[in-house]
Amino acid sequence: MLYWLADYLSQYMSTLAVFKYLTLRAILGILTSLSISLLLGPMVIRRLNDMQIGQAVRDDGPQSHLIKAGTPTMGGALILLSIFTSTLLWADLSNRYVWVVLAVTFLFGAVGWVDDYRKVVEKHSQGLSARWKYFWQSLIGLSAAVFLFVSATSPAETQLIVPFFKSVAWDMGIFYVVLTYLVIVGSSNAVNLTDGLDGLAIMPTVLVGGALGVIAYLAGNIEFASYLHIPYIRGAGELVIFCTALGGAGLGFLWFNTYPAQIFMGDVGSLALGAALGIVAVIVRHEIVLFIMGGIFVLETVSVILQVASFKLTGKRIFRMAPIHHHFELKGWPEPRVIVRFWIITVMLVLFGLATLKLR
Repeated sequence: MLYWLADYLSQYMSTLAVFKYLTLRAILGILTSLSISLLLGPMVIRRLNDMQIGQAVRDDGPQSHLIKAGTPTMGGALILLSIFTSTLLWADLSNRYVWVVLAVTFLFGAVGWVDDYRKVVEKHSQGLSARWKYFWQSLIGLSAAVFLFVSATSPAETQLIVPFFKSVAWDMGIFYVVLTYLVIVGSSNAVNLTDGLDGLAIMPTVLVGGALGVIAYLAGNIEFASYLHIPYIRGAGELVIFCTALGGAGLGFLWFNTYPAQIFMGDVGSLALGAALGIVAVIVRHEIVLFIMGGIFVLETVSVILQVASFKLTGKRIFRMAPIHHHFELKGWPEPRVIVRFWIITVMLVLFGLATLKLR
């Protein structure tokens, strides 16, 4: 909105033309969302406390988690509000990619909100049933995939790009829809599984989102894209605003979510943020790099799959508890140690993922 206003007024006041620069708007985006999160955070926490919207804790989990019972949850709504406000203020709203990402993020957040509401307000222990949750996730993911496929204007938008190789690009055709669906839904659920400790999920989300912002900027610039031998995606650069808004909102939320947490994001946040990472990675054609940078999310998901499969097939568990962050807790690691070490691993993986841009 402010981008349009500045663009219009720049014909009368030339200094306002500076707001056309993507880098400046990206900085303003992160500052805006960060400010909103920090300013509204205490009010949201008080409101959730007054409404008695508190986290339920599993009896079979680490005993140290019992003190977290009653901590306000559904704080992901604050993250989404900060992201949407900042993006709508500073992004070019004529860009279709901006609206696709916002729509997917909002709709996955809505699914998470219903799940949270049923669990913490209506006291349904299972929340939204797994069948219905997966149905709505699939419907949203498929809709986004089909839209991106039919609206593609260049072959590069639907090709599978393989890191480390300059000229390996597979024209997927209709399989693009399948891959996009799997990336969006898979990423959403992976972040959701990771969100089990104070700040564990939000910091990796910020790091991966920031790296995807860098990739979006490069992919949206024809000169940088050509130099790095990555696909040029016209208009993808505008997603930098969304990614920086996500980063600012996440850091602002972390202020209150860091150990010991004053608020949890809930499914409304984790499902939405995971889907946001997935859809951005798809648009900038770096799904495999997302898999690398989000290695912690992948590890958490695989640990659950292996645990369930092992128990069903052999009656034995591989880990003391899944997802794997609980395994390390039950081994005696203090919660902050698990969190910070997972953060450090994510930093290394994100740097390695960014390195693939040049190692081709």
